[in-house]
Amino acid sequence: MTFSICVHESYETADGQSHERFGVAVTTRLPGVGTLCPFVSENGAVATQSLVNVDLGRRGVEYIDDGLAVDDALEALLNADDGAPQRQLHGVDADGTFTFSGEECGDWFGHLEGEHFTVAGNLLTGESVIEATADAYESNAVHETTDPTTGPNAARRDDEDDPDPLAKRLIDALAAGHREGGDKREELTVQSAAVVVESTESHDMTPPYNDLRVDATETPIADLRETYDLAMQGYETSLEKYEEAYEEDSLAETE
Repeated sequence: MTFSICVHESYETADGQSHERFGVAVTTRLPGVGTLCPFVSENGAVATQSLVNVDLGRRGVEYIDDGLAVDDALEALLNADDGAPQRQLHGVDADGTFTFSGEECGDWFGHLEGEHFTVAGNLLTGESVIEATADAYESNAVHETTDPTTGPNAARRDDEDDPDPLAKRLIDALAAGHREGGDKREELTVQSAAVVVESTESHDMTPPYNDLRVDATETPIADLRETYDLAMQGYETSLEKYEEAYEEDSLAETE
């Protein structure tokens, strides 16, 4: 299941409220990766790939939500998994990271850990794919700082130096890896991509751009980026049209 990135960011909104957010982005030369690989909650993010075992992702996030550290949660699941040599599993929580690549994953495979993020991939053209993905995210990471694009202005970037939303930055990271060659199986033309973000921050209207999938296409990154742009456009339009209704906590005016 090609390559993915898991990240954790802590930040303050402009009104001084502290929050955590987690995200996963993934792409592969197979359809429907968004149904199999990314698992995210407001406490952690996990990606399961190679010979996929969906339970590793689903239960991994459940264990993190129950208070288990990400390394303890994912290590325990792998220890009970007879197929572990064929798995890739990685993730983050608020305090740490975890990466695992089984020795029977398809070449080239590997992973890396950065500060507050992990990247892993298999059946890639080379190590430069995950390095480029990591570099692209790290150069735009937002951690332990004030993010002016959140809170009441979640969809508005008032200054060109303001950070992009995490979902967009994760798509950009995938694009960097894709440009380095990505998945080497060129004979498989039907591809997919997905991005999922969760945070402890509440919104009057849940940002739709935080949970996007392109399930079957020959241009997964371009299509995911276009889907993101349209979701952001719709979000901004809805906020503008129904701002008064949201402020009054009533949807009566939206009917």
